[in-house]
Amino acid sequence: MRKVPLEIHVGDRVRMRKPHPCGGYEWEVTRTGADIGMRCLTCGRRVMLTRSKFERRVKAILSTAENGSAH
Repeated sequence: MRKVPLEIHVGDRVRMRKPHPCGGYEWEVTRTGADIGMRCLTCGRRVMLTRSKFERRVKAILSTAENGSAH
């Protein structure tokens, strides 16, 4: 059985299971695809994670990006 990928979009805010070294738990998604780009909302540091690693480490999606595009 294949797992369905988590639906994540640029601009979404997520809470991770473990804190960043600066102490922040909340991140903003800056890139999606095979890799997920994120920016720490506490210190501004940018990191990239593979999608599988991101899906294991994310705890909750706090808010989704409001964009006017229809899917």
